[in-house]
Amino acid sequence: MANPLIALVGRPNVGKSTFFNKVAGRKISITEDRPGVTRDRLYADAEWRGKHFTMVDTGGIELKSDDVMWKEIAKQADVAIETADVILFFTDGKDGLTNSDYDVADILRRSKKPVILIVNKIDDYSPDKIFEFYSLGLGEPYAVSAEHSKGIGDVLDEAVALFPKNTSEPVDSLKIAVVGKPNAGKSSLVNKLLGTERSIVTPMAGTTRDAIDTTFTRGGKNYTLIDTAGIRKKKSVDDNVEYYSNMRAFDAVRRSDVCLLVVDSAEGLTEQDVKIIGYVHEQGKPSVILMNKWDLIEKDAHTVNKFEEKLKADLKFMDYYKSVYISAKTGQRVEKILAAAEEVYAHASFKVPTGALNDLIGDAIRLNEPPSYLGRRMRVFFSSQVGVCPPVFALFVNDENLLHFSYQRYLENTIRAAYDFSGTPIKIVVREKKDDE
Repeated sequence: MANPLIALVGRPNVGKSTFFNKVAGRKISITEDRPGVTRDRLYADAEWRGKHFTMVDTGGIELKSDDVMWKEIAKQADVAIETADVILFFTDGKDGLTNSDYDVADILRRSKKPVILIVNKIDDYSPDKIFEFYSLGLGEPYAVSAEHSKGIGDVLDEAVALFPKNTSEPVDSLKIAVVGKPNAGKSSLVNKLLGTERSIVTPMAGTTRDAIDTTFTRGGKNYTLIDTAGIRKKKSVDDNVEYYSNMRAFDAVRRSDVCLLVVDSAEGLTEQDVKIIGYVHEQGKPSVILMNKWDLIEKDAHTVNKFEEKLKADLKFMDYYKSVYISAKTGQRVEKILAAAEEVYAHASFKVPTGALNDLIGDAIRLNEPPSYLGRRMRVFFSSQVGVCPPVFALFVNDENLLHFSYQRYLENTIRAAYDFSGTPIKIVVREKKDDE
């Protein structure tokens, strides 16, 4: 199950990013810190009082006029309503209420989503400083100074109390997110997989902005496709369009079991593709890279090898990737996609027997001992796989600070050489255990 999602919304310069950085910097759970993964601080996994959640910062929008301001703030609220379990609505205690605050409050109130009203930049609290904010009709305002970390704990206490209760049900279908940048062919692919024109495929920008879930049965198995087609680039539009597109893709990734990463082969892997793929990697999701529009590529005997070399160079942080070269338009190799999705999900769900894992790690250490640091060397007492989807391997060691990144990568490569984990990330964590324990 995906972590509950907290969305931070509000006007520019009301302190959303400051709040985000305070919470993320204090209790952030970094999944991996490999070089090559693009991180633009859009989101962070965090924890408060034993409750894990994901936080999305909708800040950083530059607004040029009142008309543009309303359009962009409306988009912020719209995205938050779609994806969030709890919304933190930020206002500015120094500037006071604005018409835009009232407009956003109206949208959030009609959404029926839990909303916590935050009056930020209240360095010295007094009731008269937040009195006017009751008029927004969103309940009691929380006085906060994100800059000085005042009131943050009270907000998080309320936020985690509003998380949805555990309503998890047995997974009866494989949830597959179809993600990628605009015009990569996502909707065409979904239509081909479903055998119906469920998604409108048109060259006109902006036809659909919603992520759409469709469940279907193929070969006696149930699948749910999460189509993230919708926000498409327009000429002379702000970079915010890319932000919203990535945010929707990110939400689909969180909810999925497997991700299909659709890339326009004719255009090649772009920076935006790598960003979205980076989200998938960091969220620990198994995935298949679909090189679409393969019918448009002039080919010779070496074409696939050249494309693979380029993928390996651009995706060094994700060298376990699995790729399929397809054409959603002609149907070329589309029949292989569901089988590939099932395969990588099976790899992500696989658990290595504890005895075999300890033998494998022990042999690897005897073959290549960990490097010493200040005269000390890491000792591994015991190894165990403690999670699946993605596979997580715990090493119980004498000192967790002695595990160098390069040696961790060596152990990961050892595990991958012994077991097929293609298409899925794996994680290695260290837990300190003293000799006398």
